[in-house]
Amino acid sequence: MRILTFTGKGGVGKTSVSAATAVRLSQLGYRTLVLSTDPAHSLSDSFNLPLGAEPTKIKENLHAIEVNPYVDLKQNWNSVQKFYSKIFMAQGVSGVMADEMTILPGMEELFSLLRIKRYKASGLYDVLVLDTAPTGETLRLLSLPDTLSWGMKAVKNVTKYIVKPLSKPLSKMSDKIAFYIPPADAIDSVDQVFDELADIREILTDNKKSTVRLVMNAEKMSIKETMRALTYLNLYGFKVDMILVNRLLDTKEKSGYLENWKTIQQKYLGEIEESFAPLPIKKLRMYEQEIVGLTSLELFAKDMYGDSDPSEMMFDEPPIKFVRNGNIYEVQLKLMFANPVDIDVWVTGDELYIHIGNQRKIITLPISLTGLEPGDAVFKDRWLHIPFDLNIHGQGHAQKEYNKVLN
Repeated sequence: MRILTFTGKGGVGKTSVSAATAVRLSQLGYRTLVLSTDPAHSLSDSFNLPLGAEPTKIKENLHAIEVNPYVDLKQNWNSVQKFYSKIFMAQGVSGVMADEMTILPGMEELFSLLRIKRYKASGLYDVLVLDTAPTGETLRLLSLPDTLSWGMKAVKNVTKYIVKPLSKPLSKMSDKIAFYIPPADAIDSVDQVFDELADIREILTDNKKSTVRLVMNAEKMSIKETMRALTYLNLYGFKVDMILVNRLLDTKEKSGYLENWKTIQQKYLGEIEESFAPLPIKKLRMYEQEIVGLTSLELFAKDMYGDSDPSEMMFDEPPIKFVRNGNIYEVQLKLMFANPVDIDVWVTGDELYIHIGNQRKIITLPISLTGLEPGDAVFKDRWLHIPFDLNIHGQGHAQKEYNKVLN
């Protein structure tokens, strides 16, 4: 299943672009599902049709869904929630507060991600189009598998080696102890969720099937946010294969008091083309009316893609590379707009940490590099190069921060 994720600053037209892309895909015969993960859903407004928490048929080969996190929470976490609510209520916590305390931060986004794996496994769809929340929320959504990976391992190990072996013997010793032992279905729910989350990371970073497309306007704040988004998406290993610049005023038409905006847009458009090269940039015009309903979306899709196939890979360059030249092994990350002085790199055991701003990526190193200390990280041609000399073995699992050099 091909996965296309659309994101960008709030208000740039992500939903219209996502819906129109899905319409075009369905016209080409792909069984298409467009899924909104934005808490402030507007996908139903774009199609001008009511949508629910399960796929709704829009037309032949096209279904749409607005994810309801509370429905997903009940389906995936109900047994766990019941058990811990019982524990909290026994300690005097009110019912509503007890229910809220059983929901871990990020749970709502987590269950939206789980749908991706399940739809992929179902075989019902050829293409999944994700209409996501504004950039910050999307980064949090897509980085969840990385963010929760350490916690997942810890919880699974505790469950596997402590909770499961001891739960039955302890529950037989005393009714009071049994009250605090989680039932089998709650333990199984936790295991299942964490197992599926690990699979989600592989699906979303599969650069042959999953890509992100950034929607923006020709405005300064939109450009800056898109630059940050591209840097962080590449950091987490998500391939970006297209930039779409939306709502451009027609330079051949008179626009009254908006004439000055044309000059501003054209200036920023030149900056966009220069800054984001070699990514392909699609220019989308401002329409004289709202893009609402299938007829308008079909016209928008035609202008956007012409006769081309939106599911094609528009740009094929992995954001993370592992390159070996003789005895030097390099981890390379494309961080187009990162400031070298803001990048921290260190190694702990077999894990390489790259920290930029408030984002952190953890890369598990090959066995051959375990115990090696990296050389100085070098930033050149928009790529961060982190070298490892296979002839030099560090003493143990050192942890160190390394200098960055801008060439």
